[in-house]
Amino acid sequence: MSLVPAFFHHLSEVLYQVLECVGVNPWVVERRRHTFLHLEAAWDVGAYQDGLDRTTFHFGSQSEGTTTPGLQSDTDMLYTNNKVNIMYSWADWQYGKLNYLMVRDEDTPPQHYLLQYIRSDIPQPVTHTDDPDFVTDSQGRKFLSNMGVVRAAAGVWGDQHVRHGPSNSFSEDRDCVVAFHCNTLPPEIMSWFTRMQYGFWPSLETLQAARMCPCFLVPDGYHGSPTELLEWRITPNLIERLLMFSLSMVPIKCLVILKMLKKQEFVKYIHCENCKFTTFHCKTVLFFTLNRTPPTVWTKSRLIDCIVRCLQTILEFLNQGECPHFIVEGVDLFDGKLCRECQLSLEQAIQGMIQDDMHVLFHLQSDDLGQRLMALPHEVRPYPSDDVNAGICGKLARDMFLQYLTNVRVVCSRLCNSEEADMYTGLNNEINMMESLTMNPRTTQYDMNYIEFMLKFLMSVKASITSSSCIQSGQPLPQDIWQLYGVSLITDVASIKLKLASMHYCQGELRRAASVLNEVEFDLDDSVQPVCGCGIKPPNDKLSKAFCEYTVQNYSHDKLTKKLAFCVRFLREEKFCAPRFLWCEMYRAVGDDTDHRDVVDRDWMDWAEVDARPFLLYLQYLTYGGLGVRHRQLEALYVLENIVTSWDKLDQLYHPDTVMNLFCHCCELEGDVLRALGLYNLSLHNQPRNNAANFHKQRLELMLNDYN
Repeated sequence: MSLVPAFFHHLSEVLYQVLECVGVNPWVVERRRHTFLHLEAAWDVGAYQDGLDRTTFHFGSQSEGTTTPGLQSDTDMLYTNNKVNIMYSWADWQYGKLNYLMVRDEDTPPQHYLLQYIRSDIPQPVTHTDDPDFVTDSQGRKFLSNMGVVRAAAGVWGDQHVRHGPSNSFSEDRDCVVAFHCNTLPPEIMSWFTRMQYGFWPSLETLQAARMCPCFLVPDGYHGSPTELLEWRITPNLIERLLMFSLSMVPIKCLVILKMLKKQEFVKYIHCENCKFTTFHCKTVLFFTLNRTPPTVWTKSRLIDCIVRCLQTILEFLNQGECPHFIVEGVDLFDGKLCRECQLSLEQAIQGMIQDDMHVLFHLQSDDLGQRLMALPHEVRPYPSDDVNAGICGKLARDMFLQYLTNVRVVCSRLCNSEEADMYTGLNNEINMMESLTMNPRTTQYDMNYIEFMLKFLMSVKASITSSSCIQSGQPLPQDIWQLYGVSLITDVASIKLKLASMHYCQGELRRAASVLNEVEFDLDDSVQPVCGCGIKPPNDKLSKAFCEYTVQNYSHDKLTKKLAFCVRFLREEKFCAPRFLWCEMYRAVGDDTDHRDVVDRDWMDWAEVDARPFLLYLQYLTYGGLGVRHRQLEALYVLENIVTSWDKLDQLYHPDTVMNLFCHCCELEGDVLRALGLYNLSLHNQPRNNAANFHKQRLELMLNDYN
C-alpha cells in the first residue's frame, strides 16, 4: 500500500520527534558544538603551555551535531603549525617563517598543489637541502613531500599510529590531520562565491562570513598521480563548518537520515573492495539540495519530502557519473571512491527506496529508529529528559573535563622533569604564563574557561608544595596559603578538598581534617561523576545516570564542577601533605618495572594517584581513629571494604591497585595482617608490575618471619 501525502506529513512529524529523542535536537546539537569549541581551546592553550605554536580545529559529525550514539561517528581533528607560512603568490612571503609556495601546472590534479621550499631570510627558492622530506624536480626546485607528517606521527605514536587517508591518528575513533593554513583563498574556492549568488542557500550573511574563513592544505595526494607523494589537497573545512552551523534542524535531521541509510542500506549495493559512499558525499548532497530548494520546503511536516529530494540529488549525480564538490570547482568526489559499476548498483537501489514510498525508514536499525517509527507515538517525552539525550550530555561534559585533566597531567609531568632550580620556580612561571593569557585581547571565552580551570589547579599544587615544605621543616604555614587553597577548592567537588584535609591530618590538625572530610562526604553523592586524567579507563567505564540527568539542565563550568570528582594526586614534592603509607605509590617501581610503562604511564606513575571516594574513606578511617571516634572509623572501614570486595565497584575505579593497598593498610592497623597479605597478593595477581603492593608484601613477609 502506497503512502498518501497526508501520511507523509504525519510520518514526517513522527520522524522529526523520534530524531529529537536520539540526540538530533537543538539542545544536544548546541551542546556538541560548544563542547568541541571548548576542547579546541584546551588543545590550543595546552600547546602554548608546551611551547608550541599550533591551532586545533574539530570538524565532522561530532562537532557539528549531526550524529547519534548509534552512528558511532569518530572525531575529526585538524592541527596547523602557525610557524609555517603558505604562499599563494610571492606577495605572501614572511620573514622568519617556514615559507612554502603553492605550485601547480596543467598536469596537477584538481584540488591539489605542490609546496616549493622558500627561504626564510629572503624571498627566494631554497636550492639546497639535505632534508629527506624534500624532493628535487627537473628544474632544481625543492618540494615538500606529504609523507613527512606520516613519519613524524609514527615517531610520536609508534605502534599506536593509525593511517587513514591524510589523517595520522593514535586511536581508531579519532582522526588527526596535520595541515597547513593558507593565507589566501585560491581561485577554485573564490569562484564559489560567484556561483552561490544564484541559489536559495547559503544566505548573503553566511557568504560574507565564509570569505573570512581560511582554507587548509592536507597531506593527501591524488591516487595514481606521478607526483602523488608531493601533492597537498586544498580543503575548505572552516567554510563547510560555517555552513553546517548555519543550518536549521530540518536539514540536520535530513543529513542524519542520509548517514543512517549510507551505513545500513547503501553499503549493501557497493561490492568493490575499495569503493565507498562516504559521509562527505552525504553532506555534499545536502548542500546542493539546500541550494536548489526554496526555504519553504524545509519544514517539520515536509521532512520526508526533504529526504527524498536529497536522494534525488544523489540519483542525479549517480546518473551523470560525477559528484561535484560543493565549494571547490573542478572536483569529482566519486573519482577514486565509487566505480561506475557500484554507482549504477546504488542508483537502482535508491530508485527502489523512493518508489517504495520510503518504507526503508521503518527498517533502520541505528538507534532503534525503525522500531521507534513503527510505534507511532502520539506523545513523546520532552527530549531534554530523554535517557539518550541525558547520556550524550553527560559524556560531553565528562570528555571536556577529561581533556582538561589530561593537560594538567602533562603540565605536572613537565614541572617534575623541569631543569629549573626548583619546582616552585617552574610552577610560578606556569601561573604567570596563564595569567598573561587572561590579558591577551585574542583570548576567547572558550580559552578563558580553560585558563581559569588550569590556574585553579596550578594554585592548588603551589599551595600543597608550600604546605609540604613547611610540614617537613616544622615551620608554620604562611597566611597567603589559605588564599591559594580557597581559590582552588572549587576546581571540583572533592579532590582539592581531600588534599586540604590530608594536609590538616599530616599537620596533626585532626578536627580540621574531620570538618573538611564531613563537607566532602556530604557533597559526594550518587550524582557525582569520577574522572581521571591519567589516561586510564576502568573496565566498567559507565557514567552515573544521576550525573547525566544533572548535565541536561546544568552545563556551565561552575555547575558541572559541583558534580565531578577528580582523582587525588600527590607529586613527590607534595608528599608531606599525604599520609606516609601513600608515599610508596610514588616509588612503586621494582626491578625493571619502569621499562614496562607506556608514554602516558611515565607522566604519572612516580606520583600517588587515588580515586576520590576511596581516599575519602581512608582519610576518615585514619582521622577518626586518631580522634578516638571508633564508630565513625569502623563505618568508613566497612564502606571501603565494600568497594574492594565488590568486583562491580572495583571495576569502576581508575586506580584499583592503590585503593586495594589503602584498604590493606587499614587491615594492618586493625591487626589482621594475614588478610592484608592475602589482599596484597591478589592486587599483585591483577597488576604484577608498577604496584606498590610489592613493597608491602615484602614488608609483611619479613615481619611475619621475624615474629615466627
